[in-house]
Amino acid sequence: MARKGRVFLTASVLALALCAGGAVPGQAKVALKDEDCAKCHAQQPADIEKGGGKHRSDIGCQDCHTGHRPESKNNIPACGTCHEGGEHYKLPNCLACHRNPHTPTVISFDKKQTAPCLTCHKEQITQLKASPSKHAQQACSFCHDEHGKKPACTQCHKPHAETMTAAECAGCHKAHQPTNVVYPATVTNAQCGACHKKPASLLAATATRHAKVSCVQCHTDKHKVVPACSQCHQAKHPDGIMKRFPSCLTCHNHPHDLNNFAAAKPAAATAPAAKN
Repeated sequence: MARKGRVFLTASVLALALCAGGAVPGQAKVALKDEDCAKCHAQQPADIEKGGGKHRSDIGCQDCHTGHRPESKNNIPACGTCHEGGEHYKLPNCLACHRNPHTPTVISFDKKQTAPCLTCHKEQITQLKASPSKHAQQACSFCHDEHGKKPACTQCHKPHAETMTAAECAGCHKAHQPTNVVYPATVTNAQCGACHKKPASLLAATATRHAKVSCVQCHTDKHKVVPACSQCHQAKHPDGIMKRFPSCLTCHNHPHDLNNFAAAKPAAATAPAAKN
């Protein structure tokens, strides 16, 4: 039994030596396939199938992992081996955002990232600089803590009115230019009145034709546009009256409370010149 044991041990050592040294002489080396990799590495193919992007459709395991240890001393390539040429690919530490190379489209980062974002998103930083606001003081990832995520405005901001939805915010405010308030002609008086309560209440109570006019019909396109009366109304009075009272609101009081003559204040009379 002892002799048989020594023979078995010798044969085992020889077999290991042949494996470490290479293929058995006369035996062709078998090429590995991706299916062979999956026999031991089950998680990586599953990750690629779920979120591999082009890693799933364009390349196989051995396009990145050439050889296998111990034959290959380092079969984990740097991202720059394939990804090069653009400003984004020159960033250090790819895995800080693309945390798993087998799910490269699943991108996440901490709340203090800006510089990496700007290597791709040029238009957004241009807008932030052109229209300075508190948004420009935040890191990109403060709002976009996952790549492609567009948070609701109401995640940080209270709506102007309880009836307003998060979707309506974008009708007037652009995320990277929040103070540049531009709106379509479909904005309702209720939305404007959420902030401009007094003008809205006066307009709702007036008996003039202005009651049927929407806020955005006069204050067109952009916030704080104040039109001249003459944009809609031609001169209704003789030239002499218009010269004496160049401001329509001297008599017509207030554009949201027209013809409330009791509230209108007459212009101060000019005192006659003293006689010598």
